[in-house]
Amino acid sequence: MVEKKDTKEIALVLSSGGARGLAHIGAIETLESNGYHISSVAGCSMGALVGGVYAAGKLKEFREWMKSVDKKKMLKLADFSFSINHLIGVDRVLEAIMQFVPDVAIEDLPIPYCAVATDMKAGREVVFSKGRLFEAIRASISMPSVFKPVQHDGMILIDGGVVNPLPLNRVKRKAGDMLVGVDVSGHDYLAQWNQMTALTKWQKEDKSLKAKIIDKLIPDNIELNYYSLLTRTNSLMIRQNSILMTKLMKPDMLVDIQMSRYGGFDYDKSEKIIAVGMHKTALAISKFEQRAKQPQA
Repeated sequence: MVEKKDTKEIALVLSSGGARGLAHIGAIETLESNGYHISSVAGCSMGALVGGVYAAGKLKEFREWMKSVDKKKMLKLADFSFSINHLIGVDRVLEAIMQFVPDVAIEDLPIPYCAVATDMKAGREVVFSKGRLFEAIRASISMPSVFKPVQHDGMILIDGGVVNPLPLNRVKRKAGDMLVGVDVSGHDYLAQWNQMTALTKWQKEDKSLKAKIIDKLIPDNIELNYYSLLTRTNSLMIRQNSILMTKLMKPDMLVDIQMSRYGGFDYDKSEKIIAVGMHKTALAISKFEQRAKQPQA
């Protein structure tokens, strides 16, 4: 007989995914509303930020703050740079969040927490399970070429998604708990490709003034320009790494949230992305609980 787990104590792991990681807020709220108790959390990139805010007991405040983030505020918080190694600084964003989330020692958080980053010099994974909370978050979210890398203890730290976008093997476990992963690292790639192809076709065929304006703003063959090729390639590699991790660690419950409408920089659409996280998590819980009721051979 295969032993069934009837506990609702969970070790929660939150993936990388940029703004899509705001879906983690919806996932956490839905898990809790269904009676699941999060006893530890690990995160990568945006998952490290949401997980750290949750571990500090400030998720509600963070969600409320995100509601105020529109495109105007995003531009105000973005510290654009002409540096050769990054485009945007994130210090202003983190300083704003620290107005309501204290920069405590990870060891003093109410629940065990860790964040994953990548040491670019040594080409290895770095796990933060102690030290300052926001130092760990800052390192974990440093998307290569976009955000400024972090200098720490002789290392050059960048986004943990480069090596371990869904760190199921890093979360602290306790006897009898469930391993739950929430993965927003992937897109609905085919849907996105079809959307871009349709837009390119419309650009070529529509002769209206609106189409002419958009044609000037958006390059032809947008599905094949250098930026889209590089970002799509990076996204596919991260996605495959997260899939391999789920096969290796076999979480008890996996909430796989693939999006076609929202991208990595849609921070001004927080409530819509959170709603996606709530919906997908509710479906995953229902499927998991139905499976748990079935006799196991």
